[in-house]
Amino acid sequence: MPVKPSLPRSAGARLAVAAAGLLGLSALLYLAAFLYAGTQVPRGTTVSGVDIGGMSPKSAAAKLDRDLGERSRRPMTLRAGSRSATLDPRQAGLSLDSRATVDAAMRGRHTVPALVESMTGGRDVEPRVRVDRARLDAAVTRLGKIFGRPAREGRVVFEGTTPVAVPPRDGTGVDPSLAAQRVRSAFPSRTEVELPHGPLRPRTTEATVRQAAAGPARTAVSAPIVISAEGERVSVAPAAFAPHLTFRADARGGLQPDFDTGRLVAALGPRLRTLQRPARDATYTVRNGVPRLSPSRDGKRIDLRALDAALPAATTGHRPREVAARLVPARPRVTTEAARRLGIRERISTFTTRFPCCAPRVRNIQTISRILDGRIVRPGETFSLNGTVGRRDRARGFVEAPMILNGRFVNDVGGGVSQFTTTMFNAVFFGGLEDVQHTPHSFHISRYPAGRESTVSYPQPDFRWRNDSPYGVLIDTSFTGTSVTVTFWSTRRYEIRSQSSARYAVRGFESRTESGPGCIPMPGAEGFKIDVWRIFKRDGKVVRRQKFHTTYLPEPRVTCGG
Repeated sequence: MPVKPSLPRSAGARLAVAAAGLLGLSALLYLAAFLYAGTQVPRGTTVSGVDIGGMSPKSAAAKLDRDLGERSRRPMTLRAGSRSATLDPRQAGLSLDSRATVDAAMRGRHTVPALVESMTGGRDVEPRVRVDRARLDAAVTRLGKIFGRPAREGRVVFEGTTPVAVPPRDGTGVDPSLAAQRVRSAFPSRTEVELPHGPLRPRTTEATVRQAAAGPARTAVSAPIVISAEGERVSVAPAAFAPHLTFRADARGGLQPDFDTGRLVAALGPRLRTLQRPARDATYTVRNGVPRLSPSRDGKRIDLRALDAALPAATTGHRPREVAARLVPARPRVTTEAARRLGIRERISTFTTRFPCCAPRVRNIQTISRILDGRIVRPGETFSLNGTVGRRDRARGFVEAPMILNGRFVNDVGGGVSQFTTTMFNAVFFGGLEDVQHTPHSFHISRYPAGRESTVSYPQPDFRWRNDSPYGVLIDTSFTGTSVTVTFWSTRRYEIRSQSSARYAVRGFESRTESGPGCIPMPGAEGFKIDVWRIFKRDGKVVRRQKFHTTYLPEPRVTCGG
């Protein structure tokens, strides 16, 4: 039997000793790395040129907020060809996430490679960024019109129950999705971004759109659709669902039915009461100056996502054209027990704005007031006007009225709700609550306090504020034919005072005459800049000052003739 060769005992011992030595050295190196790194950010770590090495995570985040925070709030200049546009990162939903950046810098700091890296010059960490995709996409899409004419996909819409083909259209300029990607990559390190500029092609063709209008779209409105749930059935006629149906482009350039299910359900409203019962939040009603609790109630509602997925199949020629709606529990946002613990006991702010009676915009102001009356904003919750109210539409009582768009008066459904927004902004201001997003009008409107007002549109610009108090906030609205009032009830934390600068950098306005059925007269107003300070007091002592800077453009004087 062959005998395996073996190393001399002395050689084996030497190998064992060497292996043990290597293990010991590795352990010592790891211990050294651990002790060297400790609980601090690794030495030599930089973020976009800001050195945070050797600092505690809290101090490093504070330094990034201080040094990079200001840079991240600077306007970004977007260039495409010979044109340029300015983008406000905050309004576009971009902000620096200092804490996440520091966490990334701390990751793996106790490893030997990280120790070696730290001792040989350190490393640069990419800043982490918070991105609100909806706001970024909306902002870039708006600016895209400056760089050219966006491509338009073909689609089929309905006039009554008649399909109407909307042909595709070539464009030129900047691809919005690519522009959003470039902006996101540049922020916050660079404030100038070059965007590729060129022709834009839609995916659809005119022939595809005509075929869809003549075939599938006509079939879609050829018979009612039945929505059923738990033995109850509601028949929806084509005239009722066609306004909420559009044939839109898919990824391959074809057209598919697409329902605006939320608006369809809202439009059907009372007809769906046999299928669903909305939950009712606990709230307070104010009687004789005292908030009194009204209890909550559970409900059931149609699952909109499931209904949205099922509705398109019901538009084909196959029978039956029936959709089984799935019902899900509808829980109140605020239960009775939760409402009792919210500390809603006194008025913390109230504000009133006035307007001439009887114009169509008055109805819109009153409609949005009814929708939001009695709503409770919980501690830590961010209130979004667009997120709460949604698109203003005729189904809920909004009507067409003048609004400001691109520095001009135009008619749109829901026009005038900015007056309610301004009223609520001032209730937020004097209630000492956190302003998250407000957008002043492009030019000053005399019925609003200069520097303390906000516009709103759907989906952007939104109006958002955060209840940064430990108490709930009750929104109490009221109106007359010539005024609207928003009152907040909660537990008072501050006394708030407002202080305004004089108007400066005043600019005159131009006058011109225009014609056409869409012309709306404009009175004209000077442009100017103004600063407003919100002064927080507690027990008579100033504890904080917050500055709001506003620039108003001159409003042209437009006379309609011809």
